[in-house]
Amino acid sequence: MDLAHAYALAGEVGKATQVLQKLQKLSRKRYIAPYSIAVVFAGLGDKEETLAWLEKAYSARDEMLPFLRVDPRLAFLHADHRFQDLVRRMKFPD
Repeated sequence: MDLAHAYALAGEVGKATQVLQKLQKLSRKRYIAPYSIAVVFAGLGDKEETLAWLEKAYSARDEMLPFLRVDPRLAFLHADHRFQDLVRRMKFPD
């Protein structure tokens, strides 16, 4: 997952997409953390898919969600009302 994110940031969109497709295919057979897939979409700058996979992470109670507000890879979502709603539902302490 981190490799695909790094590829995306480096402008290697084709390589990032290949890794992402493999992850999505694999996720149909075994558990792949939805948060990890969301991070790849974040690297690709795909806001809609990132949010969709974060919602899946929320539903799955993904263990990475406590990092939601501080993960710099998701900073581009902070102003989005859907991201803010997800953070609110997480009930983080102030």
